Amino acid sequence: MVKASDVVLILVTIIFPPATAFIITGCSCDLLINILLTILGYLPGHIHAFWLIYKKMQAEERYGHGGFRYAGSGHYEPLYQAGPHSQQYGAPHMPPQQPQAPQYYGATGQY
Repeated sequence: MVKASDVVLILVTIIFPPATAFIITGCSCDLLINILLTILGYLPGHIHAFWLIYKKMQAEERYGHGGFRYAGSGHYEPLYQAGPHSQQYGAPHMPPQQPQAPQYYGATGQY
């Protein structure tokens, strides 16, 4: 789903593609790539910036708003181990179980 922030990013991309790359990725290799693509031709810079927006929108759908960080090369990784939809609503929260000592069924209790 397209949000207002995505629309603003699209408008910024139309005006100046490297600004969008900086907003999404910060000072990274993708910013340098976008600057070089924009210098080589205005259209390649746009395509790269729109691709970055698309990957960000995919990460928002997968991990939820703010539940991810940019890992580089258009890849995002979750901030939390469990996803936002891993816990069923209304289901009791079960704490992680401690490992138990092995059971020995012999009469002597020897290993």
